[in-house]
Amino acid sequence: MSIDHTIIASTNWRADLPVLTGRSVLLREPTALDLGPLVDLLSLGDATRFGLDEPPSELAVQQLIDRAIRDRANGQAFTFVVVLAAARTVVGLLQVRQLDPGFEAAEWECTVVPSVRGSGIFIEAARLAGSFLFGSVGSHRLEARVLLQNGRGNGALRKLGAVQEGILRRSARRGGEYVDQVLWSMLKEDWGDHWVAAGPRVH
Repeated sequence: MSIDHTIIASTNWRADLPVLTGRSVLLREPTALDLGPLVDLLSLGDATRFGLDEPPSELAVQQLIDRAIRDRANGQAFTFVVVLAAARTVVGLLQVRQLDPGFEAAEWECTVVPSVRGSGIFIEAARLAGSFLFGSVGSHRLEARVLLQNGRGNGALRKLGAVQEGILRRSARRGGEYVDQVLWSMLKEDWGDHWVAAGPRVH
């Protein structure tokens, strides 16, 4: 009997999000034990908000963790904390959400602490998450929205081979004012050298 591996790969992560391990980082689903580090991370002035009000409270971050687990079980999103493999300290948060019911297209948000910016940690985490998304979840398109003035973030996406598709004018609110965002996209067929072993590959 033939087995549809696409269906298997697309459903297993809903029941149990795997731990993705790289050379310097590992990605795992957030738990209540991550509450303190995540409050500190998301309180940074330039942190991605993940739908939270600013500044984030402990209750709001706990609700974010609970929602992440619920959304993963429903197949709507998956969320990873970025952990330094050696020190086992949380240095970032990465979330991928579906843009359509079949998760064929998705968008992601990621924020990391200042101490690891420019170190390659984001690139490694992004390669793990992107390979999992394209290989195991089965998506074909990934979008990112980055504040126009975030030169480091836009530069990192360029290193991943993302294509700038346009400027979203006054599309995000920060500090009481609306600011522009850059829209980036990555396609499965263009992922190329960024593939890493992050779970079963879907063909």
